[in-house]
Order: sequence, then C-alpha cells, then structure tokens
Amino acid sequence: MQSRYFNREISWLEFNLRVLEEAMDERHPLLERVKFLSIFNSNQDEFFMIRVSGLKEQVESGLAKPSEDGLTPPEQLAIIRERVQALSEIANRYLKETLMVRLAQEGIYLYDYADLNEAQQTQLKQYFDRDIFPVLTPLAFDPGHPFPHISNLSLNLAVVIRDPEKGEHFARVKIPGILPRLVAVSLPSEEPAQAESEVELPLEQRPAERHAFVWIEQIIAANLHSLFEGVEIVESHPFRVIRDADLEIREDEAGDLLQTIEQSLQRRRFGSVVYLSIESKMPSHIKTLLIANLEIEASDVYSLEGPMGLSDLIQLYGLELAALKDPPFRPRLPAMLRNRQGIFNLLRTQDVLLHHPFDDFSPVVDFIEAAANDKDVLAIKQTIYRAGSNSPIIDALARASVNGKQVSVLVELKARFDEENNIEWARALEKVGAHVVYGSIETKTHCKVALVVRKEADGIRRYVHLGTGNYNAKTAHIYTDLGLMTCRPELGADASTLFNSLTGYALSPTYHKMLVSPLALRRNLMAKIDREIEHARAGREARLILKCNTLSDFAITDKLYEASQAGIKVDLIIRGSCCLVPGVVGLSENIRVISLVGRFLEHSRIYYFRNGSESSEEVYLGSADLMQRNLDRRVETLFPIEDPAIRHYIIHEVLPCYLKDNQKARLLTSDGTYEHLLPNGDEAPFNAQEYFLSQNVSQNRLQAIAEEVRV
Repeated sequence: MQSRYFNREISWLEFNLRVLEEAMDERHPLLERVKFLSIFNSNQDEFFMIRVSGLKEQVESGLAKPSEDGLTPPEQLAIIRERVQALSEIANRYLKETLMVRLAQEGIYLYDYADLNEAQQTQLKQYFDRDIFPVLTPLAFDPGHPFPHISNLSLNLAVVIRDPEKGEHFARVKIPGILPRLVAVSLPSEEPAQAESEVELPLEQRPAERHAFVWIEQIIAANLHSLFEGVEIVESHPFRVIRDADLEIREDEAGDLLQTIEQSLQRRRFGSVVYLSIESKMPSHIKTLLIANLEIEASDVYSLEGPMGLSDLIQLYGLELAALKDPPFRPRLPAMLRNRQGIFNLLRTQDVLLHHPFDDFSPVVDFIEAAANDKDVLAIKQTIYRAGSNSPIIDALARASVNGKQVSVLVELKARFDEENNIEWARALEKVGAHVVYGSIETKTHCKVALVVRKEADGIRRYVHLGTGNYNAKTAHIYTDLGLMTCRPELGADASTLFNSLTGYALSPTYHKMLVSPLALRRNLMAKIDREIEHARAGREARLILKCNTLSDFAITDKLYEASQAGIKVDLIIRGSCCLVPGVVGLSENIRVISLVGRFLEHSRIYYFRNGSESSEEVYLGSADLMQRNLDRRVETLFPIEDPAIRHYIIHEVLPCYLKDNQKARLLTSDGTYEHLLPNGDEAPFNAQEYFLSQNVSQNRLQAIAEEVRV
C-alpha cells in the first residue's frame, strides 16, 4: 500500500532537481543558467550540513524507527546517496558537455591547466608565486604529524610525496578560500589553446570580449614542487569535505545567548564529516586513508568527474556581460507613494500592499526612516531575522535611537547561516542605546513585524508593516514577497501585544486578528480547514488555496486529505518539499500541487479560505510555512487582508496567475515526481513571474481594482 506521505528529504531532492533543470533550461540567458547551477550546488551543501547530518545523528543514536512516510533513517540515507550521486553526475556532465561549450561560444573559457600554452602557464606561475604561495600551508601526515583537521566546505589536495630516505608520505594542502576559485588568465594574441569544451568558430563569429579562467586547485597542483622542495611529488588529487553544521543551543549551556551563539559558530568548523567528494581517478589507497582518518563510512564518499564545489561558478555571474543575463528591471514605486503627503498621512486613509520584487522595497525603508526622523514618533519596534550587510533598515533604527525614540529590536541570533551578521547588528544597535532583545533559546522568532507608535492630535496611533519576507533590501530584489503597511487599530494592538510578549516573559495567547505561533497558529489553521469542510458538507462554497515554501507537517496534511474527501478543491503552491501525496482516489483526488522555480525565489506565503461564499472569503499572509517547526517551535505570524481592494487583488490577480503558469510550473504526481505544465490546446504560454514584471500588473492595476471594489 502506498504511503500517505512523501519522505521530506527525498521530496527536497526533487526540489533541487527542479533547480538543476532551470540551469539546463535554454530559455534562460547563459549566465543565469550558470547561476542556477551554482545555486543547485549550494543547496546540496546545505542539505548535507543540516538534513543529512540530522539523519546520521539518528543512526548513530540507534534510532531506527521509521518516519511517518515509512522509511527508517538508514533507508533514507541509502536513497539520498543514490539520488545525490546521480544528480551530481548530471550536473557535472552538463557543465562539461553543454554549459562550457555555450560559454566558449560566448568567449568565456574554462581551461584545464594542461591545455594552456607556455606563455599562459608562465603567467599563472607568477600569480602562484605572488598571491597563492604565501597563503598555502602544507600539512604532512606521518608518525610525527597527526592527520590535519579538514574544515567544513573546504577544497583540498591529497598529495603523495616520496622522500629518498623516508619513503612515501601523505600531505594535505588546503585550497585557500580567500582567493578566487577561478583565476583569470590572459588569452594570447595567437589562437587560444583549444579546451575540450571549446567549439571552433570562424574568426568573424568570435566574441570581441573574451575571458579565460583556470581552476585554482589545478594551478596549485602544477606548482606543488614549490611547497615540497627536495622530495618527489608522486601524485595529487582534489577532495572536498562537508561537516555537520547544525547549531545546538541547549538551555543548560546558555547563560548568555549571545556568547553561546559565538561559541557555537567556532564549533561549527569541527562538526562530524557527513560528505566527502573525490575525483573518480583517486586511487583506492588514498580514498581508504581519507575514510579512516575522517572517521566516515564508504557510503559517505561521492566520486565525481570534473570540478567539485560548483557553487563557485557564481564568480562567472559577476562578469559585466549584460547580454548573457536577464534584462535588468527597475522595481515600481506605487503611484500612491510618489506624492509628498507623507507615509503616515497616506496610511491613515488606506492600506498599502507591496509585491516584491516587482514593487520597490524602498517604501519599507522609507517607513522606518520617516519614523526615525518624525518628531511625533515615540517608539519603533521591529523584528530582525535576516537584514543582510550594509542594511539601511539597521541604519534607520540606529538613527531613531540617537534621535531619542524608544527603539526596541528583537534580533534573532539563530537565523541559520546569518548569525554573525545579526551579532554585528545587535551590538551596533546596543551602542546607540537601542533596546536589543535576543530570540528565546527554545523558539526562533521568524515573524516579520515593524511597529511605529506616533503621537497625533487625536491620540496615540500605531502604524505597522507586516510581511512574508525579511527586512533585507538585497533579497527583496530577488525573492517574491508580500508586505502590508497599515494603521488598522486591531493589527496595531496585536503588534504591541506581540512585542510585549517577545520582550517579556511569555507569549500571549490572545490576539484580535493575527494568528501567532507557537500557541495558536496551528489550532487556528486547523479550525479554518475544518470550517471549509463543514461548509462543503452543508452544500456551501468551499475552497482552499495555500501557497508556501514547504508542506511537511503531517497533521496539516491529514486535514487537507480530509478536506479533499469532503469534495473541496484544494490547490497547493509549494516551492520546495511537499509530503502530501496528491491525486490518490479516496484520499486526495481533489488536491493539486504545483511548484514554481523561476527567475525569482518564490517566498511569499498566502492562505486563502472560501468560507462559504465570495462575500465571506478570507486571505492571510505571513511568515509561516506548513512545517512542524514553524507551527510549534517558532514565533510566526499570519495576518488577515481586510482591505477589499487588496483582498480582491490577491484572490483574483495574484493566486490565479500562479495557478495558470504553464512555463515554469511543475505538477506533483502521485509517485513523487514532477511534470512540466505545458499549454493545453489553444491555451497561450503564461509565466506568472514575467506577468508580474510586466506593466499589466502594477499598482495602477491595484488602484483600478480599488476603485471598482469600493464603488
């Protein structure tokens, strides 16, 4: 009997396959495909650091109990190994046989060191002597030298040397991560050496601007004699290591959470090895030595043809070659925000919805900056999960504190892989007198809320920004997110309650409008799905559309199965992992699951409930995915859209666009694979993200809807 659930880890690998397919999609400009290949590899690295490491810890702890999908940890690891090996081979083969050929046609050459002519090798020898050699540290392994520590995500050379007196020994040379992985080399005036990937083109067809690169590990391997003088270099082979990077913050360790995080960041380098990649021609005796000294199993070793750590290909994306990238776009500034009436005056008359990256993020920054400079603003409170570097939001909060405002900022120090940035921001804000609170040990604060308290002629008024994405100006340009600015009293009161809870001792269970985890969000979502089921059974209109990044919570999945069995049409737009099995007769035949991976990272969370009729339908936006951790172990918020025009826009413009995408959308089948959605019959091709980029969907359209709805 087929399991009721897909395995989360295997479903995630299907997601990363969709990312790889974007790299192989020739509709993308060439350097965009390079970018997707880099993202594919980065995703896989994080998957091993976090998810695979967790499974291995279960195995080492003797936990063999199957997960809800029926697979034990060892069974999951076996399937993961098989699929990761296959995906890695596809990626490397595609790089070698297709992508490098296309790059060469555009004048971008990725050479093997052996293919270079004498002049080019001389140039790289000079670079080695000047820039690489001074930062290299060869580490020997023999009875007098312990096996060196191999750090997380490091690329290394395993070197075998032969001493005339002592015989053969092993040494390790770490490839310095502070230097470019791809080293530029000049093309000679004569015809360039023909790399294996290069296609012979007539001179008149060759690009005027050409760039050539060599992998740094090959340059080092060719010059190892400079590091090991007086001995023979027998052979060298690259290898790469990934370690467990999951931070464990335990209450009994955390007298000072900030200090604990900093110590954990130091420990991250020393997590257990969960992945070793080697080149396929590495001899068995070196492989055996690495396995023994890294204390891993043979199943942790992945043999690859071609370069390792393909995330470094993102370096090519930095080339100033606009013709090989997506056309640049300028995010729109909503017409209502172009006048000079001021953001607070505007919000007293209407709510404002921002749809990033199609709408500019600057109004969010302007909102905080206006509050920092407004003499009538008394206080600003904000959550910070990922603010990025050089954050204008942090600058505005610091200025507000200097200007005498009461500034309270909850900085989530446990934002995975962003902890160091957040420590820096926390200390910068503390220095200027802001009240900085750190997220609780047990519960990450993941919600996106900013509250401005302002003294006005008729009393105190609260202005709020609520979003689905981080207060990060950089990612707001590449993630799709939705944000609401409003001064609705009940949402303002809820925001105050939330901040008082976060800075006090306990979360409040009582809110007017917001759904807040971990205390009430799960219960409220389940109740709203139950309400749809009751409507369906009573013959009233019922419908569910849920858009989020991941669906892996089994209780929510079971409730959606129940909705399907009640005859409710359920559309799920799930970017990543999905544990729900759609299209199974008697279980989920009314559920359709699609995933979109496109130019922008789909990040918005939208929850739609028909609620019996068109006049009663509800829309919630927020930060929460349908995962156990989000519903039970994080502070998350979902907030209702009450403005009729904005609600109409999301229901009749935003969600239908995603549901009719037949260019980037994939349909999840009942066997766990995804099929490309294609136009049917006379149906025109439709790309949701491209549509949102077009002038057909703009704040002018929203303004027109507002006029129609309000009339």
